Amino acid sequence: MDLKALVFSFFNLEIAWEYLPDILKGMMVTIELGFVVAITGLFVGMALSVLRALQIKPLNFFIICFADIMRALPPLVVIMMLFFAFPYIQISMSAFTATWLALSLVLAAFVEEICWAGIVSVPKGQSEAARSTGLSWLQSMLYVVLPQAVRLTVAPLTNRVIAITKSTALGSVVGLSEVLNNSQSAMSNSGNATPLMLGAIGCLVIFIPVVLLGRWTETRFRWKQ
Repeated sequence: MDLKALVFSFFNLEIAWEYLPDILKGMMVTIELGFVVAITGLFVGMALSVLRALQIKPLNFFIICFADIMRALPPLVVIMMLFFAFPYIQISMSAFTATWLALSLVLAAFVEEICWAGIVSVPKGQSEAARSTGLSWLQSMLYVVLPQAVRLTVAPLTNRVIAITKSTALGSVVGLSEVLNNSQSAMSNSGNATPLMLGAIGCLVIFIPVVLLGRWTETRFRWKQ
């Protein structure tokens, strides 16, 4: 009798079929948001690490402050500030934009610190040798130093990207129609936990391939022993 109640409450096929379209729509939003957050965060973070390598003290001060503050703040606080506080200074944005911007900034801060550690770990002679061949400072950084730095830091970079992309669920706080928010709404409307189980399955479908890709990336780009 208890098993039947469990199946009815968590694995009700009738309710699952009714709310499946909503869950699928939420999954698409989660995939889209996770993709743009990963691309934006990686690009901005790497760009900041290259700018930091210029060793311009005022610029480095702002980059370090940005990285420290964004790494210390919980992503949820950043999302809520962008969505609820910025309208008071006449800057309004959608739930998707606020979540994308907040998570991208947090990811960029971590990527900058990780890539900077990688840049520092590359022997100085590498960039000097590149410069001696006629490459400019920027060319030697982009073609010689940064590829080695990224390769050295691929494991922490991959783990951080995975962690941040899973934080897309925080967008539900500002009403973003991602998979978790849609699952919770469907659960409330149906009075049944089956939609939440669908949402959990949707998250597995989305993020298990991401985790496997991260594992493959770490193996593919690790240094040969």
